[in-house]
This record gives sequence, C-alpha cells and structure tokens, in this order.
Amino acid sequence: MSTRRGMREARRLRSRRIRAILAGGLVLGVGAAATLAAWNDSEYSTATFTAGKFDIVGATDGANFSGHATAGAAAGLNFQLPPTAMAPGNTTYALFSVKTVNPSVAGNLLLSAGTPGGTGLAAHLTYGVRTVATAVCDATTYSTGTVVVAAGSALTAGASGTQPVAANGAAQVNYCFAVTLPTTASNAAQSLTMSQTWQILGTSS
Repeated sequence: MSTRRGMREARRLRSRRIRAILAGGLVLGVGAAATLAAWNDSEYSTATFTAGKFDIVGATDGANFSGHATAGAAAGLNFQLPPTAMAPGNTTYALFSVKTVNPSVAGNLLLSAGTPGGTGLAAHLTYGVRTVATAVCDATTYSTGTVVVAAGSALTAGASGTQPVAANGAAQVNYCFAVTLPTTASNAAQSLTMSQTWQILGTSS
C-alpha cells in the first residue's frame, strides 16, 4: 500500500510541475506579444552656421573710408599746418578716423608707432593722440578729447590701451594727432626731416 501511495504522490508532483511550466510559458508568451505590438515615432532638428567677419577701414577726412591694410598702402595724414617748415613752438594737427565695415562684428583698436625715418628730426619732435567726438581735429577739439598717447611723447610711443569700435560701421573712432616742435628745439633741428607710420590694429571682441 505504501508503494502505491508513493507512486500517486510522485504523479501529483509531476502534474504540478507541468502546470507551473505551462503557466510560465503562457506568461512569457503574453510578454512577447506585447513587445511586438509597440509603436514608435521620431523628431529631428538641424541648423546651419555661418562665421561672421571683422574688418576696419580708415579715412583722413572723417567721411571717405577705404582700406589701408599695409604700411605700403598707408593713408597720408593731412596736417593743418604743413609739416614742411616747422618752427620751435609749432603744433600741427591731423585727423584719422576708423570704423568697421558693414557687415562686421565689433572690436577694439590699438594704436602703435613705427620707427621714424628721415634725417633725424624725430629726435626733436614730440606728439600726442586723442580721440575726439567729431571728425574735426584742431587745437580746440584736441584739448577736450580723450588721451590715447600723452602729449609730449616721443614719436616711437604707442597707446597703452585700446578703444572700442562698434559693429557694422555704426560709429567711427576719430583719432586726433598733434605733432609739436618744442620751443626748446636746438639749432641742430634745422632742415632735418622725419617720416613716421602709425598702425591701428583692430581685433574682434
């Protein structure tokens, strides 16, 4: 009797295991069907980029601007007092205006001086540079301008700071140059000559 009872118990255990496996199979089967029924959708975005530019031009009259990108193409400054017969105590003034082109980004300007040429007059001359509110450069506007190079500086001196220049030619920077032969100039300065080239370097901001 115990043997038969043991066989019946064994058959019951096998039956429960089979039902458990089938039930598990049904659960897995339902999960697989749900995955196959998933939907999807997509969104895309794109952009195109173009670099801007930085470009400056200059004018000796405050109005007619063009490029002077090299020392060989430097604009000739128009000094009020022709600097061909300077006497002790004379100061002569000249304007140089700078602005960006349209289109151009904004930037900063830095004035520097080259090495003077000529026969030695540079050793006797001094100069200063200021920015002025209008395209007029004379003793009056110079006296109220903002210092770029201090008056009385050697011809080799450059600016210690920069000036901002607006984008797209919205506003120009007017530099007023003042070159002086001091009253203390010696007789040795007579008939000497001097040539000088200034650079205004623009850098985008």
